[in-house]
Amino acid sequence: MGIFNLIDINSWPRKFYFEHSYRNAKCTYSFTAAIDITNLLQTCNKHTIKLYPAMIYIISRAVNQVKELRIDINTDSQVGVWDFLSPCYTVFQQNEETFSNIWTTYDVDFATFHSNYIEDIKKYSEVKSFIAKPQQPDNTFPVSCIPWIDFTAFNLNIYNDASYLKPIFTLGKYTRQDNNQVTIPLAIQCHHANCDGYHAGLLVKYIRDLAESSEKWMVIR
Repeated sequence: MGIFNLIDINSWPRKFYFEHSYRNAKCTYSFTAAIDITNLLQTCNKHTIKLYPAMIYIISRAVNQVKELRIDINTDSQVGVWDFLSPCYTVFQQNEETFSNIWTTYDVDFATFHSNYIEDIKKYSEVKSFIAKPQQPDNTFPVSCIPWIDFTAFNLNIYNDASYLKPIFTLGKYTRQDNNQVTIPLAIQCHHANCDGYHAGLLVKYIRDLAESSEKWMVIR
């Protein structure tokens, strides 16, 4: 479980922006970024690591580097920021043509995170339930994958009165360009109450940097 640190709204520099986009003119936005995974894919192949957990790790690490993306509202309607967020990701159920959700506790150390991911997949990937792994904590954010479509744009519509603040990620099918560059589309949905274009730009930069520098952090013990 993460720690939810309350924000003093009255002294918060973001007070006006938060209240405007959350209470007055509720606003979410989405965009799709092409992520160069040429180096990442080579590193994954070298270490016999699947791309999906590597991308989940990269997204999680980037999210946890941007404080604004960890801002949330708790069950008591209090605004605060989680000390960390863990990913809740989808796994495809081939026979039923449905999916299940599994969450894995985030760890900045890739070897630790990947080991926990493998254990969760072994234990819960065959569980036929929307939430396959029980006791999902509040400090999780969703990641899904549509590996059959190399989309250039993707928009997720959530009809909950725009009250969900955490970022939502959707990966698509990766493609190899004529120059052998490999890119993957990543759709990102944010809430304008806690995340402006500047913060979204930081997020994408961190994701791209981590994909480029995979040899530095993809260490398997």
